[in-house]
Amino acid sequence: MPRMVSGKRPTVKTALRRLLWKTNDKRLSIRIRIVLMNFGGQKVSLIAETVGCSGKTVRRVVNRFVEQGIGGLYDRREDNGELKLDEVYLGRLRELVDLIPQDFGYFRPTWTRELLVDVMAREIGIRIHPTTMSRALRKINARRGRPRPIVGCPWSNSAKTRRINQLKRIQAKLKPGEVLVYEDEVDIHLNPKIGLDWMNSGAQKEILTPGQNKKRYLAGALNAETGELIVVEGDRKNSDLFLRLLEKLKQKYSGAKRIYVILDNYRIHSSQIVNSALAHHLSNIKLEFLPPYCPNDNRIERVWKDLHDEVTRNHRHRSLENLMIDVYRFINRYNQRINRNYQRQLAA
Repeated sequence: MPRMVSGKRPTVKTALRRLLWKTNDKRLSIRIRIVLMNFGGQKVSLIAETVGCSGKTVRRVVNRFVEQGIGGLYDRREDNGELKLDEVYLGRLRELVDLIPQDFGYFRPTWTRELLVDVMAREIGIRIHPTTMSRALRKINARRGRPRPIVGCPWSNSAKTRRINQLKRIQAKLKPGEVLVYEDEVDIHLNPKIGLDWMNSGAQKEILTPGQNKKRYLAGALNAETGELIVVEGDRKNSDLFLRLLEKLKQKYSGAKRIYVILDNYRIHSSQIVNSALAHHLSNIKLEFLPPYCPNDNRIERVWKDLHDEVTRNHRHRSLENLMIDVYRFINRYNQRINRNYQRQLAA
């Protein structure tokens, strides 16, 4: 006789019945039926006759379930025939890809197919071949890419959340005559940012760089309601560049009683010259600072990413002037598209 299944029977039986209802794998459904009949105390001979297998198979299935749980019911063939990569397997794989091998006791900080195979075998109880893992990764639309470096916010989670919620309330409760914009600066380099691109096998594209780098800086403000982008350009990223943007905002929204500017904690935003201007001729502008190192909460950051993706990354310009022509062409196209979308929303 195989070992009888024990434990929290109602919970396990419910999970098995749900899996039996969802799966399209005939072999898996047979194994689930074997275990469920074993729950009911049926004899091995009766179970084997009912599902159409041998008594040896019944014992093997039940013993594997007792030792390994539900994961022990899955097909363990590595590439001998088509392996069913079901929702349970793919769902857990998707969770693993968001983690790193060191979370599971490995020394290596990045995933390989072989490591994923090993960890999934431990987690689910199913061992597949690395080539099958490649198919599984395609099924969940996983990709190989460069991680984005970040700096952790030094504030506590509660303090950070309170500040972000305060800024959201300001935007949600804007009164007539009040404007809110997101502000940030972006560096434009003549030496191109190098990024991913498609290439033929055995070939690598080359980008001729000018050698001596030159820079230009943009300070931009993104209108939270309309999405319009307002920019000023400078040779240096300093308080003068930031003040020129604030003055352009005051001129652009000349009838505004209050202009809220959500921005980061870069030192040029809180210099003595900026504070003096805010206290006098820019008194209707109020700076609202984000928590430190929280670029994802500044909406204009996405626009700058699109700018780099579409213009500066892997560019072939030999002069900064020609590069800036493309930068402004991007900004003009962006504002035209945003304005059309905004007008459609108003008309809806």
